[in-house]
Order: sequence, then C-alpha cells, then structure tokens
Amino acid sequence: MASESGRAALLLSKQLKDLQKNGASFFSAGLVDDANPFEWQIILTGPASSLYEGGMFKARLSFPKDYPYKPPVMKFVSEMWHPNIYKDGKVCISILHPAGDDPNAYEMASERWLPVHTVESILNSVISLLASPNTESPANVDAAKQMREEPDNFKRRVRRTVDKTLDEAF
Repeated sequence: MASESGRAALLLSKQLKDLQKNGASFFSAGLVDDANPFEWQIILTGPASSLYEGGMFKARLSFPKDYPYKPPVMKFVSEMWHPNIYKDGKVCISILHPAGDDPNAYEMASERWLPVHTVESILNSVISLLASPNTESPANVDAAKQMREEPDNFKRRVRRTVDKTLDEAF
C-alpha cells in the first residue's frame, strides 16, 4: 500500500499533467524541481477588466505531504498589492484555510478547504479574488483601507505592480 505522501505525489502529478494538457488560459503551472511534486511555480495572468489586467504574476504553491486532506499554501513571488494578499505575498482565501469550523466564526465550513479542490479550482478562485477583492476580511489592512478611502491611489499602486511584472524576466 502506498504511503500518504506517495498518494499525494501521484495525485499532484496527475493534476499537473491535466493542467498542462488542457491548457488553461489564465495561468500556467510547473514544478520548481522535477524531483519534488510538492512545490509548484505558477504564473497567473491578471483577469480582464480588473485592475490586475495585463499583469503576469509569479507565485508558488507548496503542498503538504497529506494533500488533498490539507490545503496548500499559495504565495506570490511577484510584488502584489491586494486586500486579500499579505504583504509577504501569502494568499488569504477561504478555500486555502484548513477544513472545518472557522475559529473566528467568519467563514462557514463549506467555504473552507475540501479535499475535492484541485489546483485548477484553487487558481480559478485566486483569479476571481484578484478581480473581486474582499475588503471585509483583509489580510493586507493597508491595501483594503486604501482601496476604500483612496481608490485612485489604490489603482495607481496596483498599476505599478502590474507594470513591474512586465519588466520581470520569465
């Protein structure tokens, strides 16, 4: 019988092959190191009609050895200014929070991690988050405050981060 980490590695390899075969238009994914299926590099395209449109954002997905029973951690490597992304780049979105009841009673258990989520569903949720930030429960309070109180300055700051991604070498 395969170990739990062995099963996770097989599942992740399958999900990566499926993503590469089906070719999603808003993101691309690959392994950081071919010998480690638990560390992925991601490039997300900013969603059309959003402030992030035109950006090419680098991120990492780090999967636990007991995936899919526990969620991965997603962290942007590219600079990011967004209410739901911590200043260090870590993404704060419900489906990446551990399964079960929210200790802060903000999220319903059904909104949090479920083993049925795939890399594709995670990335689609993050793209949706870029298009529609949640300022009610911000990870980056400064970005949320600026978005609410100084929308023009927020837009300019986001535009700088988008432009910066275009200057980065891929």
